[in-house]
Amino acid sequence: MAANRSQTMFQAVQTVWSRGGVKGFYQGLIPWAWIEASTKGAVLLFTASEIESATTAVGVNPAVAGLLGGMGGGIVQAYATMGFCTCMKTAEITRHKQAASGIKPPSTWAVFADIYRREGLAGINKGVNAVAVRQCTNWGSRMGFARFAESSIRKLKGKGPDEKLTALEKITASSIGGALATWNQPIEVVRVEMQSMAKSAERGEKKTILNTLSYIYKENGLKGLYRGVTPRIGLGIWQTVCMVSLADYVKAWVKGR
Repeated sequence: MAANRSQTMFQAVQTVWSRGGVKGFYQGLIPWAWIEASTKGAVLLFTASEIESATTAVGVNPAVAGLLGGMGGGIVQAYATMGFCTCMKTAEITRHKQAASGIKPPSTWAVFADIYRREGLAGINKGVNAVAVRQCTNWGSRMGFARFAESSIRKLKGKGPDEKLTALEKITASSIGGALATWNQPIEVVRVEMQSMAKSAERGEKKTILNTLSYIYKENGLKGLYRGVTPRIGLGIWQTVCMVSLADYVKAWVKGR
């Protein structure tokens, strides 16, 4: 929906389904999403945990520590692994627009090789700065809001700062954090547009965050900058539950060993 901003949710589902049924919903899974998923979580958890632990140790508020940890972890994972992975996933999905003009879309490896040959590392990391801004605000917001929600739940339940929350309470806090963090959807829409394989004179050859933002606003208005926010709320909740609530249990288990 971020790439096809004129479509409704139902139309977007129909479009994806037309690209191979169920398989259409897994475009870009192999190998790009596998590479991304197997590396970005580790990078985020390690970096965010170190920053969060260091800041809380010097008396920083848990919500602010979560914000700083998420921001740091998001930036590191963007530049370490996510830049080229998100670029290639987006290329894999948007290259099917070429079929509309009668051109047979090349294979994913052919796309990768062509981009690398023409533009080098900068080409396969196209839009990485937008990814870094997205991940910084994503995980800063998710972890910050989640920790703030945890503190609020403790106050409501009359629990002390060192008392453990129940699994349901932690999941609730993470769900709140994941949902509220989608305020940055315009950055995601900009990222998708910057990495899109679609070409036009209006889009221009050299895409920056600002000129892409301006192009989307001119074409689709403010509403266009929030296209796709509904499914992203679901994704944000799921990812925050996994990377905050579940991660806390994993960290506690590792520390206990």
